[in-house]
Amino acid sequence: MARVRLSCCIIAFNEADRLTRCIEAIRGIADEIVVVDSGSTDGTVDLARSLGAQVFHRDWDGYGPQKRFAEDCASYDWILNLDADEVVTPTLAGEIRTLLSISQPPLPAYRIRMPTVFPGATRPRLWAESHNYVRLYDRRRVRFRDSLVHDTVDTKHEPVGQLEHIALHYSNRSIAHVRQKLDRYTQLQAKELRKSPAAVWLRLPFEYPLVFFRYYILRRNFTGGAFGFQSSHIAAEMRVKRLLRILEAQRQAGRT
Repeated sequence: MARVRLSCCIIAFNEADRLTRCIEAIRGIADEIVVVDSGSTDGTVDLARSLGAQVFHRDWDGYGPQKRFAEDCASYDWILNLDADEVVTPTLAGEIRTLLSISQPPLPAYRIRMPTVFPGATRPRLWAESHNYVRLYDRRRVRFRDSLVHDTVDTKHEPVGQLEHIALHYSNRSIAHVRQKLDRYTQLQAKELRKSPAAVWLRLPFEYPLVFFRYYILRRNFTGGAFGFQSSHIAAEMRVKRLLRILEAQRQAGRT
């Protein structure tokens, strides 16, 4: 039986320092690599092409639209969707290779657990936070949501499997990068979220302590030393900023 062909789709913006590791890890399992770039100025495009990827340009307007465009650019229906800061481990690559070696996998979508690796580390810290999202799927049956901020696949009522092995998520380069990324993300959220002004004002005094507790304690950033503390503080600070941006957006809308 012929094996299933696989397209790996990656969205990128100024990822020249991280893209090589991402692509090299999936070279043995992906039949094609699709990189959708949103205007990099650091050589990402030339690097991606030198690594054998097909590169497409699309101006950035949110996670969902960008990833759906990447799906449309792919030649094959089975998609492995990665960000440039995510690295498939050899054991996960072997698991995917085995799954796709049959004529058709039994399920249309599979989750992949991705623990976060802090800057300077080579592996996840003790009790590291992880995400567990659908990243391997058949685009004929499920697709990414058309949302600016929800970076997830809409599986509708389709059954979803769980892959055993992990990918590593090298999410942040530095504290400055944490702040920059969350600031950009909260701008998108403020455009999409709809909350009444009364609800925002009621939530505002409690937002910082609750979000800090969630990141530092519940997501176990306390095992990450100074970086864990600082990143938790920034996450909480940016969530407060998001509420203020929602109020400002509503105020501006009221003027028009």
